[in-house]
Amino acid sequence: MPVILQSLSPLSTGDIESIRSLFGSAAYEMRAPNVAAIEWVHELPSELRVQLDAICANLKMDYAWIPDEWTFGDFRVLAMDMDSTLITIECIDEIADFCGLKPQVAAITEASMRGEIKDFNESLTRRVELLKGLDASVLERVYAERLQLSPGAEKMLKAVQALGIRTLLVSGGFEFFTSRLQERLGLDRTRANTLEIVDGKLTGRVLGEIVNADVKAQTLKAFCQDLGVSPHNAIAMGDGSNDLKMMGVAGLSVAFRAKPIVQAQADVAFNVVGLDGLLNLFPQQ
Repeated sequence: MPVILQSLSPLSTGDIESIRSLFGSAAYEMRAPNVAAIEWVHELPSELRVQLDAICANLKMDYAWIPDEWTFGDFRVLAMDMDSTLITIECIDEIADFCGLKPQVAAITEASMRGEIKDFNESLTRRVELLKGLDASVLERVYAERLQLSPGAEKMLKAVQALGIRTLLVSGGFEFFTSRLQERLGLDRTRANTLEIVDGKLTGRVLGEIVNADVKAQTLKAFCQDLGVSPHNAIAMGDGSNDLKMMGVAGLSVAFRAKPIVQAQADVAFNVVGLDGLLNLFPQQ
């Protein structure tokens, strides 16, 4: 079960040795100039993880402990959160910026993502209510002017799609954005919340069932069932507490630039590399 080290720049021998020494100078191989795999067959005890966290943070690296027998061929589904995972922004915060309420909305968003507001439905309802009366045209402006894909997103998606892995975008955000990303990126399925719009204005309400943590997990399970595969053959990526249940049912969970509560429960955490860091976790096929 190798420990995978990766960075945005080539790994130096000194950097690798500083980490390798924690493993009794175990053998390693370079999989790419910025990716190394240290041979390790044991569990990673908590004290070793603490040391790895500190060293990797200092050296601007990410690490992951991956079963040696795993390949991308073991996975049939990739499920992703949207806001601050597939894309760099929180769409609702940017929408609120157009009515001068970004600080108020962002504060609720952050508290919800950290898990401090336990009821996601309440959190979303409170935030959407603040948008009442806003011209719906701001949604297109947010998409056109502010929405950017996270680093490595397109590279990762092209690679997994080439391997026949089906893609699911499931978001506690809004269908306005997920539908456009689905078309742009060729995603197989999306699910998100629908903002009510009347006479070209946001009403401050969401239509239908809110996509909370339970719904995210159920959506992943249903997608896998439709494909005839087990959720164990799914990868789930997210950054906030609303993603934890979805990540919990997947075979591999990846925290992307995530809140501490999410990193603590995920199998893998990326704080340095982009989403394409996923491609470096397994030997190239």
